[in-house]
Order: sequence, then structure tokens, then C-alpha cells
Amino acid sequence: MDIAVKSKELNKELDVEAIRKDFPILHTKVHGQPIVYFDNAATSQKPLVVLDAIQEYYKETNSNVHRGIHYLSNKATNEFEASRKTIAAHLNASHEEIIFTRGTTEAINLVAFSYGEAFVKSGDEIIISHMEHHSNIVPWQMLCERKNATLKVIPITHEGELKIEEYKKLLSAKTKLVAVNHVSNTLGTINPVREIIELAHAKNIPVLLDGAQAVPHMKVDVKKLDVDFYCFSGHKLFGPTGIGVLYGKSKWLNQMPPYQGGGEMIKQVTLEKTTYNDAPLRFEAGTPNIEASIVLANAIDYVNEIGLDKIAKHENDLLLYATEKLEKIQGLKIIGTAKHKTSVISFVIDGLHPSDIGILLDKQGVAVRTGHHCTQPLIDFYKIPGTVRASFAFYNTFEEIDIFVRALNKAISMLK
Repeated sequence: MDIAVKSKELNKELDVEAIRKDFPILHTKVHGQPIVYFDNAATSQKPLVVLDAIQEYYKETNSNVHRGIHYLSNKATNEFEASRKTIAAHLNASHEEIIFTRGTTEAINLVAFSYGEAFVKSGDEIIISHMEHHSNIVPWQMLCERKNATLKVIPITHEGELKIEEYKKLLSAKTKLVAVNHVSNTLGTINPVREIIELAHAKNIPVLLDGAQAVPHMKVDVKKLDVDFYCFSGHKLFGPTGIGVLYGKSKWLNQMPPYQGGGEMIKQVTLEKTTYNDAPLRFEAGTPNIEASIVLANAIDYVNEIGLDKIAKHENDLLLYATEKLEKIQGLKIIGTAKHKTSVISFVIDGLHPSDIGILLDKQGVAVRTGHHCTQPLIDFYKIPGTVRASFAFYNTFEEIDIFVRALNKAISMLK
């Protein structure tokens, strides 16, 4: 039985057509064609349970959280903190270890600044990898410039896998933190994060994982991983934009200074001296994104109700099916062929610019991402101008992949 037939049979384990009814935007028409949304790695679409929860919050709950004595403030505070507990349970963490941020980017910047202020000094080293998103490069460059520290980079293979033996050589007494992605947003590579953590911890080095591309596709248990910091964004997990999560071990959070000053993060303020709140509130200065913080729990509940195991299986079937179809297209080369991948395919086509392909796909109702995907060092490694990236979610179908492949062939014929 070939991969395509087998994959379609496995699709019966998930009622995708029923799921698609939960996502109104998937019934949109683009240039007269039903939309095929393959840009999930950039942001995912939102189910009705999330859309309804946003409206319900503003209709029935809207008020500022913490310290209020009236009904609406107490209701908002209770829902806000209940969401924190839902997120903590989802990650197998304590709710005191969950910090609300604006997204993965702010979470990484928070650690780079706050952990960096407490633990990094001149001559120290930070380790990242060659496949990182700019959000997990630039904050560490800024820290190294600020502290006169050095940034070390784990090299990768042409297939898009980390060179673990080279990583081992980089670890030293000077290393103060390792920061790598759990899953590459451009390659789809699932990194061997447990091994990365174990090797670092053997030398008492903490590890931060950028989980933005992992959490939508797989179960993450921060205790089993024994990771020190883990972060992700709500908008990639079928939740609202402008909300993210930083998990941090209490032993680190309690030693780190505040990232920003203002309301909420304080215990006592006088004109002479301020004392700071405990974590997580110490790192949540000002009025938070209350609605998005609360609604993120609805998105997580929705995903858990479907089942992450079922989601992972379906998305892997989509990946196999699409890979088989694309490999048959003459001149097409897939960038990132790691043994372990999530449902992301980046590719180039001989003689054609990714942007031109993306524009012609859009005219046929197919939404993909083109460019460097905020991974310019990675794109430079492959010596290409960028890629076309198709990324799948559990609401995507094999029929959509067929439409995508036909549209791609048409685009190629128009450009050649």
C-alpha cells in the first residue's frame, strides 16, 4: 500500500470535516476560490469556541484584574488566574511558574534581559543553533553586546539536523545558557531536546526552549523534559494574538530581577524604594492582555478535547502525503529533510523565485508563506533567496493538498 492510500485511510481517525465547521474562516473564498490555508506556522485559525469566548468576555466580564473589590473585577481575576492554572496543567507545571507575555518573542526577551542581568557577565557564553528564528537570535546578541559575552552557534547538517557532537564541544564552564527551538519554523525539524537538556544539565547549564512551533503539534511536559524555560505563543495554538506564555523553573524566576517596572509587579512603592512582587506577578508589569489570557485556556481545552495524539497523527499523514506529491515535481527541492519533522514543508524550484510562486498560488486561493521566515542565517546556509513554505494543521485535508499541488504545477507552467 503506498503512502497516499495509507494516509487517506488513517484520516478516518479524525473527523476533519466536523472540525472544519468550527472554523468559519476556512469557508472564505479568495479570488473566487475556496481558501486553502497552508500558512499555519505563521498563525493558526481560530475555532468558534475561541471567537465566542472573546465576545463573551467583553459582554459579561470586562474589568481590570487583581486588587479590585467589585464583582466584575473579581470575576475577571478569577478567570485570568484559572487560565494560568489551565496552561500550567497543560504543560505539567505549577501555576506560579507560568508568566503571561505578549508572545514567544517577549518571553525570550524577558529571559535574555532578566536572567542575563542576574547570571551573565563579561567573558561568558550563550549557545544557540543555526536554525533559530530571529526571536531566538537577536535578544541573545543584544545580551552579549551588553555584557561583553560571546554567542556560540550549534552547526547543522544539510538535512537540517543539529550536529550534536559539535554541540557537546561547545558546552563549557563559560556557558551560562543554551537557547534552541523545539521545532524549526522553516525546516519543521523536531530537535532532540531531551538530549540537548541532559547534556547541558550535566554541566549545570540551564536550557530555554522556543516552543512556538511545537506546542500546536505535540504534547509538551516540562517536568519530563526537565527544561528550565519554555515559551510559546497563543496565536499559533488556535488562540488570540498578543498573548504568550513563559514557563520558568521557580529556582530561576525567584533569582531574576523584574523585566519591566510598573503596576502589578510591586509589593510596596515609596519615593525612596520599591519592593517587588513574587513570580509570576513580578514579571507582569501593567494591565495584561486580560481577554487573550483568559481565552487562551479555551483554545487549549479545544485542542485537548480533540486529542494531541490524534492531531499529531493526522498532521504527519498530511506531511507524508504532501511530501510524496511534491517530490514528483521536476525541479522542486525540499529544504529540510530531517528524520523527525512536524507538518512543515519548505521548498525551492529551480529558476523560480519563491515570491512569484506565492503570488500565483494566492491567485488560485492557496495561502502559503514565502521568504526567509525570520531565519535569515538558516536561509544563507542553504545559499537560497528564501523558500515557499506550506504548513499544515489538523483542520487541513488531503483534498486541499491535491488542490495545492495542481495550483503549484499551474504556477510553474506560467513562470517557466
